[in-house]
Amino acid sequence: MPGQPFDDIRALIAQLPGPDGEAEAATRAREAVLVKPPGALGRLEEIAAWMARWQGKAPPQVTRPLVAIFAGSHGVAERGVSAYPASVNRQMVETFAAGGAAINQICAAQDIGLKVFDLALDMPTGDIAAEAALEEKDCAATIAYGMEAVAGGTDLLCLGEMGIANTTVAAALSAGLFGGEAADWIGPGTGVDGDGLQRKRAAVEAALKTHAGHLDDPLEALRRLGGREFAGCVGSILAARFQRVPVILDGFPVTAAAGVLHRMEPRAVDHCLLGHLSSEPGHARLAEAMGMEPLLDMRMRLGEGSGAALAAGVVKAAVATHAGMATFDTAGVSGPQET
Repeated sequence: MPGQPFDDIRALIAQLPGPDGEAEAATRAREAVLVKPPGALGRLEEIAAWMARWQGKAPPQVTRPLVAIFAGSHGVAERGVSAYPASVNRQMVETFAAGGAAINQICAAQDIGLKVFDLALDMPTGDIAAEAALEEKDCAATIAYGMEAVAGGTDLLCLGEMGIANTTVAAALSAGLFGGEAADWIGPGTGVDGDGLQRKRAAVEAALKTHAGHLDDPLEALRRLGGREFAGCVGSILAARFQRVPVILDGFPVTAAAGVLHRMEPRAVDHCLLGHLSSEPGHARLAEAMGMEPLLDMRMRLGEGSGAALAAGVVKAAVATHAGMATFDTAGVSGPQET
């Protein structure tokens, strides 16, 4: 049975702060008198209200957006489930630092900060097909470390990841949390097909068999079927909730991490927006299971927080539009006619 290391996480879930209804109401009241027909900005209006609800500010604002990338290594990579070797983990983290990755360019284009968290890249987790990814104390410690993602101050957190084989892990974790067969959740990830896809399916099937009977507790599912970047994302989502920082989720692995909290308490991810729908098949299934509507669908499958960062541009536009537009009165524009 799960023990002491996870008790603090469960206690946090029990103490989650709720939405700020007054800030949301004030934002909706202002929205109603802006110089446009009611509802004319569609989902942008809902995003502004969502931001106010979870920031506790009316109008909401985005002045310090941040992409946080959690990078981890997976023992299951040795089963040939990815098109790339595990050495790419370290190489890509170095590329992030040098400013040469896609996420660096997206962040620069949208004026978004970037932090990369190296989660013991040189120490792969256990091979989930044969053993638990992490010991409970290590998983809990990584969740706690993930809480540091918001320590420097941010008002919009975009979550990303880097980890060769982590779509295999995301598939296993999603199946453990939400049910279904391995085939329901696996996809090409970084580009595997043919024999590689069969190895991926076999690894997920083996993982579900190995850990059968131990997956009813979402935190236990995380430590058995997840990995360090997944645990880091769980911690950052929790910390953001307590610091009133809205979160944008990236692709399949990040959403699977959020799924751990969703299975513990569905409202635990109410402050999270699904930034995009990746082309990984399991991501659409997971979004449906969690009742999340993606903001973008760009057929992306890169990770790195790239989809979340793009979505942050839409969120920034929604907030700026809401705060900057004139009202009918201040602009001297006639409102709707009485009927």
